[in-house]
Amino acid sequence: MPQMSPMWWTTLMMTFLTMMLMMMIIIFFLKTIKKSENKIILMKKSNNWKW
Repeated sequence: MPQMSPMWWTTLMMTFLTMMLMMMIIIFFLKTIKKSENKIILMKKSNNWKW
């Protein structure tokens, strides 16, 4: 049975950090998409109001 080497620990930490980063990026993108959708809806509403 192999010993728990520091390399294994660093790899684990790196994978965990990358996962966290990915989650943050995904959440950020989702938020931006929501904002852009709201803006588009507002623009459509204003256009309808103008016409």
